[in-house]
Amino acid sequence: QVQLVESGGGLVQAGASLRLSCVVSGRTFSTANMAWYRQAPGKERECVAAMSWDGGITRYAGSVKDRFTVSRDNAKNTMYLQMNSLKRGDTAIYYCNTDPPRWPNWGQGTQVTVSS
Repeated sequence: QVQLVESGGGLVQAGASLRLSCVVSGRTFSTANMAWYRQAPGKERECVAAMSWDGGITRYAGSVKDRFTVSRDNAKNTMYLQMNSLKRGDTAIYYCNTDPPRWPNWGQGTQVTVSS
């Protein structure tokens, strides 16, 4: 059974940076197209960044493009999200899953809170 563990969130001021990590176990991470998702209070979960299994293709939501960078280390079964120039609108719980999401057991997510 797949286990997704997200970490790296926190409370930061606008303009700061954070680096999120997603560790996957129980499934073959290295051949999975992966994505970062976020869900803000009262809003639906949205995909903010995605990366193909080999890292060759990336995709970003317009709201985070040029500020967020997704990467992965298949040897460590880990995906990262470097978030720069954070804005209050980035406040949400961040999750990882496949792209599109196929693994039913979502992780706990990691809370990112950006204050002005």
